[in-house]
Amino acid sequence: MYQPRSSSPGPYRMVIPSGGATASVPGLLGQVLGITGVGFLITALASYLFRGISFGAGQMALIGGIVLLLVMSAFRTNPRVALLWFYAFTFVEGIGLAPIVAFYAATAGPDVVVNAAATTGFGMLVLGGVAFVFSVDWRRFQGIATGALVALLIVGLISIFTHWVHPTTYSWLILGVFTLLTLVDFSRIRAGGDGHTPVELAISIYLDAINIFIALLQIFGSRRRD
Repeated sequence: MYQPRSSSPGPYRMVIPSGGATASVPGLLGQVLGITGVGFLITALASYLFRGISFGAGQMALIGGIVLLLVMSAFRTNPRVALLWFYAFTFVEGIGLAPIVAFYAATAGPDVVVNAAATTGFGMLVLGGVAFVFSVDWRRFQGIATGALVALLIVGLISIFTHWVHPTTYSWLILGVFTLLTLVDFSRIRAGGDGHTPVELAISIYLDAINIFIALLQIFGSRRRD
């Protein structure tokens, strides 16, 4: 799904519609962050263990991750099973990201990967703070963010064959879109979840962070190589 040095088909994401009962906000936030944090650790471990695999194998793993997301949606009423599927997804995602991370570590230096990961973590913290501290309900921008994401996917597909958009420019666009989507997702948690389970909300936050991380890898890596 992600291809260094060239524009990729773009990011992917499970869109969760709004609506439904709300939950305790502090408890829900703690659950979502806890689930997401464990997922990131699993992804990092899988990425390290499979750092020697080829890009082709990584692409197959990312496709497998999409399948796991679809399967996971069938178990939303069973939180424990859904959680296991989510952790399986994060492991497969780590396998898919392994050759990408290895590529940037080899061509731009390991510190680029560390900086991208640290910036992603700090950025998610800031965006969460913005969503919870200020009174703006970012959910009102859900339609705009989703439309921009669809446009990114189309542009990415076209750019694979035409090189229409420079990879770094495309990464900045991804960064902008997923910054907005992150604010939307944290606003959903602030509103009590809109009737969605902690696992479903964790999936959205996880995918936001992963796409931001990949975008930052491209941006930082291109600066280092220039």
